[in-house]
Amino acid sequence: MAVKNSSNVKFEIGFYEKVLERAPNFIEALICLGDLYTRAGLYSQGLAIDERLAALRPDDAGVLYNLACSYSLLNNIPLARSVMLRAIDLGYDEWEHLGKDTDLANLLGDREFIARLKDIRKKGARESARVPGL
Repeated sequence: MAVKNSSNVKFEIGFYEKVLERAPNFIEALICLGDLYTRAGLYSQGLAIDERLAALRPDDAGVLYNLACSYSLLNNIPLARSVMLRAIDLGYDEWEHLGKDTDLANLLGDREFIARLKDIRKKGARESARVPGL
């Protein structure tokens, strides 16, 4: 999270909020706003956006990845784990990124999640599932 509350981020947040007033299901605007909220440290607002996106795109691995990040940032590890495993089932496979994403620090410290990742790799379902540090 490089930027917390710069005036540029605040401006962009206001811009996307206005866009979404007119087009509440505009996927690209929702994605941008969720990212901006998270960068600004507004994790609860970011979670609300990610939950809206997941309702609109329940089978989108990238959307679910971001939702898992929001849950992890808010220290809701059971939901972060469940959603991330669903994202993996749907094809998420950017293992290097997953292992380095600071938004997932809480989740990556979860023994149950790490054990599940190791099981996925062991079963060969995702032979390339090499998360740094595992």
